[in-house]
Amino acid sequence: MAKTSELTDRQRTPPKGVATQAKRGLDLRVKHDRGGTEVGVRRAHQLADQKAVSDKDIKDIYAYFARHAVDKAADGWASRTDPSAGYIAWLLWGGDPAERWIGRLHDRLEKAAG
Repeated sequence: MAKTSELTDRQRTPPKGVATQAKRGLDLRVKHDRGGTEVGVRRAHQLADQKAVSDKDIKDIYAYFARHAVDKAADGWASRTDPSAGYIAWLLWGGDPAERWIGRLHDRLEKAAG
């Protein structure tokens, strides 16, 4: 596994787009009273507050997106009036911007690990 120093603090800090999606997920969760777990809510707060992610966080977030990409096929996925619980959960984890960002970080960790 790569050492924490392989990635800079700046690289580990969630980008603004990720923070925005996490905040949106938190708002939609309150509005619709569904979506995500307590783990997802904690992750949303971490991302929304732009707190740096650890190697373990990167692996966990990467795994979340790998497991839940199929949820995008659900009815009402991103409905403006009645979004699916899966969509809200996806946003809690930072949404599409986080999936791309974490994918890049995960790739760097994997390459460093050899």
